Amino acid sequence: MQRLFSNLRPSPSQRANRILWFWWSQQRLVRHQAFEAAFDREKLDEARKWHGTFRSESIPEGNTSFSRSSGPGGQHVNKTETKATTTWPVKQLMTILPSLLHEGIRSSKYYSQRSDSISIQAQTQRSRTANRDENHQKLFEELQALYRSTIPGETSADKTRKYEAL
Repeated sequence: MQRLFSNLRPSPSQRANRILWFWWSQQRLVRHQAFEAAFDREKLDEARKWHGTFRSESIPEGNTSFSRSSGPGGQHVNKTETKATTTWPVKQLMTILPSLLHEGIRSSKYYSQRSDSISIQAQTQRSRTANRDENHQKLFEELQALYRSTIPGETSADKTRKYEAL
């Protein structure tokens, strides 16, 4: 019976790996500089200034096409084209975005590589204009989320002094 389970014991190299992993997992990782230190100060200031003045109205209109939406609605849904699909070429959006956000725009869930554009659809409302406005709002929220995930917040003066002391 012992012979059957002898191959289940870890080899010496596996034991060594486990010991190293245990030691490494117990170590405390310490950052010796502020998170924003990896960014160019001028580009960070540009992005923060942009975010302070960025409004939904500053987004270009984009190209909107309308088609028939799916779902319940009876004859009305078969006769009207209320589904709005709006596309914004990435080059057009790059003109309003700070340079630190340029890389992230192509990683958006709305990015279409084939046309190199951001394409958003809405069909929740029974009105064309409401669906078009919803697309515009979705892009605004996507750009806000991109900013929050890319640009670090301002480092307080206390933390700056703390990192300088290290």
